[in-house]
Amino acid sequence: MGRFSARAIVLGLAAPLGALVFSALICAFILMVTDHSPIETVDAMSAAAQRPRTLVNSLNTATTYYLAAVAVAVGFKMKLFNIGVDGQYRLAAMLSATLAGAAFMDSLPSFLRITMTILAAMLVGAAWSGLAALLKVTRGVSEVISTIMLNAIATYLVSYLLNPARLAQNVPGSNNISTRPITEGGRVDGLVVTGSTSKIFALVFLAVAVGFLYWFVLTRTRFGFELKTTGLSESAAVASGVSVKKMVVYSMLISGAVAGLVGMPQLLGASYSYALDFPAGIGFTGIAVALLGRNHPVGMAVAALLWGFLDNTANSLDVAGVPREIVLIMQGVIVLSVVVAYELIRRYRVRAEQHEVGRALGRTKTLEEVSS
Repeated sequence: MGRFSARAIVLGLAAPLGALVFSALICAFILMVTDHSPIETVDAMSAAAQRPRTLVNSLNTATTYYLAAVAVAVGFKMKLFNIGVDGQYRLAAMLSATLAGAAFMDSLPSFLRITMTILAAMLVGAAWSGLAALLKVTRGVSEVISTIMLNAIATYLVSYLLNPARLAQNVPGSNNISTRPITEGGRVDGLVVTGSTSKIFALVFLAVAVGFLYWFVLTRTRFGFELKTTGLSESAAVASGVSVKKMVVYSMLISGAVAGLVGMPQLLGASYSYALDFPAGIGFTGIAVALLGRNHPVGMAVAALLWGFLDNTANSLDVAGVPREIVLIMQGVIVLSVVVAYELIRRYRVRAEQHEVGRALGRTKTLEEVSS
């Protein structure tokens, strides 16, 4: 059976599409039980989708979700569960914002300032995830446990450093606290869209580049082959001369480096500083997006756009008298449904392959009997 046969394509699309349909049916049932019209809900979301501002904000949200999903997917390919993306990107955003807003940066060329900020974020994210990798290869600590703990440590570390006595300052005219604002030369101006007061993050192209590199490294390089091989079977990797411990460290470092980029579109394209209200929780959304997109660069992009659209149309439901929490219910049902659907599809695929092998063996035996 060819890699891109009709059945393979159908099976590949069955899980995510089935999860979406099932979640829509569940949400429709909940709406009817609570005396809300599913049709009015769809109309409200469709009306919101026609506004340029909603589309721009959905794309911007999807950009950060996509980067988080790629960071998670790198670990998934090695059968590593990097739950620490959230702490990695927030610590990286805060420290890189401090660097970008430093007084000495004002005298540097704009391209150099932006490059230094992005590289600093990647290094911080890689270093923070590297701690989990070090604990795993030296002490056998599960990356699930260590990254959860590192998330908590990162949260308190950011809170400690985000203080006027340390790396932050009071925002004039408010009770907010933030790092020193990034001046004009260190910002990345967005793309103007007619009819919208918001701009598209210019770093959406960075997300596209990250997705391409993710695909290229995994499918066109020896390192990507070794990474996937190690994830599928450590014993086979060892037999091939691959160091499992090195691959664990490399994959966690790459995952952390990509995680460090998650906050860059918001930092350099909108907020221009790290404050108390800087977006949080994106790392956990990245897990859902990676699962829904099956760790494929295109699949994760579609899932990120869907998640971004749902998030940014939730407010329109309040206007229509529909609880916006229905969006959260839909997202949760999608995640649960897609996990179950993938398992069902996997079992079906295994049985189908077994039947094909059985038929092939039967044909071979028949030919041998005829020839004899």
